[in-house]
Amino acid sequence: MSPRDAVVVTGGSNGIGRATVVRLAQDGYRVFNLDLVEPVEPMEHETFVRVDLTDEAALRAALTGVVAQQPVTRLVNNAGIVRPASIDHVTAADLQAVMALNVASCIACVQALLPSMRAAGFGRIVNVSSRAALGKCERVAYASSKAALHGLTRTLALELGSDGISVNAVGPGPIATDLFDRANPPGAPQTLAILEAIPLRRMGRPSEVAHMVASLLDARAGFVTGQVVYVCGGMTVGLAS
Repeated sequence: MSPRDAVVVTGGSNGIGRATVVRLAQDGYRVFNLDLVEPVEPMEHETFVRVDLTDEAALRAALTGVVAQQPVTRLVNNAGIVRPASIDHVTAADLQAVMALNVASCIACVQALLPSMRAAGFGRIVNVSSRAALGKCERVAYASSKAALHGLTRTLALELGSDGISVNAVGPGPIATDLFDRANPPGAPQTLAILEAIPLRRMGRPSEVAHMVASLLDARAGFVTGQVVYVCGGMTVGLAS
């Protein structure tokens, strides 16, 4: 890695995204954090870009501004939302909102950064998915969006491999973040059931997901592409729910 190679991280101000920004800055990257909310404690080599990732025109304009500052050959599509609902209650508006952020923004980011990657003959794209893509009650819209992200990851791996670009996904299981707590209230029966189903018998830490993301962004990870790597404490081994 040359000094301060650039990486774009979406949703990098909180939770897993924040841990990822911190890790990448520590690893020597210049990090462009695209989010609506400014981070509480910015990193020394972090550039915050305020943007609504669901506004395609605004997102593409923001990314044009980023690339004008420095070519970007690494991308972490992390931003996402959860709208918990069963099939009886999920709405078309729920699905559209979740897909707009969890999938459509990822496509726009890839398209905007592809010229820089192709010019360099090198690129790393990591999409942050979820164990919920394998199926989870009350997550009709969310699980659908993350399953779509897996299909996108595999398709991009096939299309971009000849350009020297690898594309992978990381699928976190239960990670101790505010997002998890909002969707799974502490102490609720369903939350306790999740904890009981984790073979390691503990919640994951955002830094553990960030470590896997950083590994897949490394130049030495070039022969890994089209994969979904679960950071789940073993929950996916038996497809525990």
